[in-house]
Amino acid sequence: MKKLLVSFLLLAILAQARAGEGMWLPLFLKQLNEAEMKSMGMKMNAEDIYSVNKGSLKDAIVSFGGGCTGEVISDQGLVLTNHHCGVGYIQSHSSVEKNYIDNGFWAKNRAEEIANPGLFVTFIVRMEDVTTQALQGVTADMSEKERQSAIDKNLNAIRTGAAKETYQDVMVRPFYKGNQFFLFVTETYRDIRLVGAPPSSIGSFGHDTDNWVWPRHSADFSLFRIYASPDNKPAEYSADNVPFKPRHFLPISMDGVAAGDFTMVFGFPGRTDEYLPAVAVDNMVNVLNPIRIGMRDKSLAVINEAMRNSTEVKIQYTSKQSRIANAWKKWIGESQGVNRTGGIARKQKLEADFQRRVDGNPAWKQSYGMLLADYKKLSDKIMPYAKTRDYVGELGANIELFQLASTLSRFVTIYDNNGAAGFDARKAQITSYLENFYADYRPEIDKKVMAALMEEYFNKVAVDHLDPYAVEQIGFAGKDYDIFAATVFAKSMLDDKDAMLAALANTDAFITKLKADYGYTLCRSIITNNEQKVLPEYNAVRTELDLLERKYMQAQMDVFTEKRFYPDANSTLRVTYGKAEGYEARDAVNYSYMTTLDGVMEKYKPGDYEYDVPQRLRELHATKDYGIYGVNGEMPVCFIGSNHTTGGNSGSPAVDAWGNLVGLNFDRTWEGTMSDLNYAPTICRNIMVDARYLLFIIDKFAGAGHLVNEMKLVYPKTKPVKKAEEVKKKAGKN
Repeated sequence: MKKLLVSFLLLAILAQARAGEGMWLPLFLKQLNEAEMKSMGMKMNAEDIYSVNKGSLKDAIVSFGGGCTGEVISDQGLVLTNHHCGVGYIQSHSSVEKNYIDNGFWAKNRAEEIANPGLFVTFIVRMEDVTTQALQGVTADMSEKERQSAIDKNLNAIRTGAAKETYQDVMVRPFYKGNQFFLFVTETYRDIRLVGAPPSSIGSFGHDTDNWVWPRHSADFSLFRIYASPDNKPAEYSADNVPFKPRHFLPISMDGVAAGDFTMVFGFPGRTDEYLPAVAVDNMVNVLNPIRIGMRDKSLAVINEAMRNSTEVKIQYTSKQSRIANAWKKWIGESQGVNRTGGIARKQKLEADFQRRVDGNPAWKQSYGMLLADYKKLSDKIMPYAKTRDYVGELGANIELFQLASTLSRFVTIYDNNGAAGFDARKAQITSYLENFYADYRPEIDKKVMAALMEEYFNKVAVDHLDPYAVEQIGFAGKDYDIFAATVFAKSMLDDKDAMLAALANTDAFITKLKADYGYTLCRSIITNNEQKVLPEYNAVRTELDLLERKYMQAQMDVFTEKRFYPDANSTLRVTYGKAEGYEARDAVNYSYMTTLDGVMEKYKPGDYEYDVPQRLRELHATKDYGIYGVNGEMPVCFIGSNHTTGGNSGSPAVDAWGNLVGLNFDRTWEGTMSDLNYAPTICRNIMVDARYLLFIIDKFAGAGHLVNEMKLVYPKTKPVKKAEEVKKKAGKN
């Protein structure tokens, strides 16, 4: 039965394949994708990509810090990922005196590599389809609560019974909206050290203006190293640990890519929703996204101005600003892309076809006949609550005082439930949290952000969803939002590190003072009001929608038997493949697939926060001193391809037809960010740093050729038998 199913799926995919679309499980590449991939130019076999019997590409891919991807690029555990994935750790080691954000960092030897407490990387050892075991005993007449209870019991048994080593972990994830389940055996390494990073003027060149935009000219990369125990097993940080020896690492192609070349991106994409009904997509891009965008417009206006005016603020807020701005600009492009490509209309057309087929089949009509109509009713019902949820959520995402109050409230709950003893047991944790929070906190910035966003809250949230206490307080401030925010900060101790740490010395007094604090009371009142008035209604309807989405997913697979269905992203290891190719962004606007260092210099603006570049880079460009990394007098910088990527793919390797690293994925084009909801092959493109530019920055710019000498450099197109040793002799000398 399983063989018949796989054969059927293969025929469907080959009949309906749209090159570039899909985030595929590497476990099934042999059956489902290999033939198509080879027809596009791939020279490898599926087993070269995923194998449990020998080293394969999967053994060089890591989940980096749980939110990005990285790849091993040497036999000494050297890991490549994005600069924006590593910037939080780079920032944590930076100060005005040692400004690794502005000046970059390059360890000259192993002793200079810097430990990063809390950072980890995870390898996938193997994956298995456990759907049959997960759904054992589950019946159609079960309630959702009964169904989930049965599944949870089964999953616990699956995890407990999985064959693994003592140092390995097991996780099981749902796929296709919970219609299928897969098990993953993993290995996690927790001694990860910073090795190198370019200055942000190179690693984040273009900053906000260029974010999500093509043409792009960022060398968005950083280097770390995995350390393991002397027997190469996972271990906590220790001076006795040694560089990790991987089962496989990625060679680096010096031939790069040409237009039309096969490319494959391997990584851990975070989340997509490709199979949502049209009404859900419409609500997201035309109602909810504008709410989030509007709130962050105001927040970023404050933060960006402060960063431009102070080097210290720039260091402190680099990571925060990137987090806020990244989603902000993505939502803008997503909404524009869906509307420009007629994504909603295409979904409506598909749904009309779905309904016709369902109505023509008695069995389907009984099971699925009212599915879309019911979904529309529930979508209309949830929207008032969804809008308030997003407004309040953005207060917490942008106002740091709200974040601090929320964290402290969890410790207050511990005190209320367990007394001073329970609180004191966590006092070291609380103290550490406060030290870290205030290290990068500027009350004067947060105050302005609060004034701007509270104006949105009071004027845009439904009156019956507003917090009565907050309404009362804004009334006392004469509905002047600057006065309101100034009053909060003047009457609260939350913005004062010394006052907070001093108060913490006496637990009972601290809790009493905190509960009476004006800022804490206000923040918690708004959040609690939302939790009591809005979230229960929202969550109740969301549960019903989740059930219908699971049924609709299964219904689509039942009804559209001629179509291919890849699972939505859920932070598990995936393969996506396409080609290096340009696109038409708008009428008469056609983009080539590659940029060069000439483009960096065209954008260069002395002293500008976004477009300044170091003198050394300008000198190398002026003399065309590109060493072995340039091509015909030019230095390739970035390229784009039709690989289907999303958040979490940041730091993913782009490999060529032979499995060599040719680029580092770091972004998508703005017009194609809607690929999370509706992939369109005409404009959806991922953006990658050319591997040769990375090597050029490491070697020629930074003078860290010893790192290049760790790597295996190859010429798969022009000199396929050229020995890596011959290339290495040139690295660091050109």
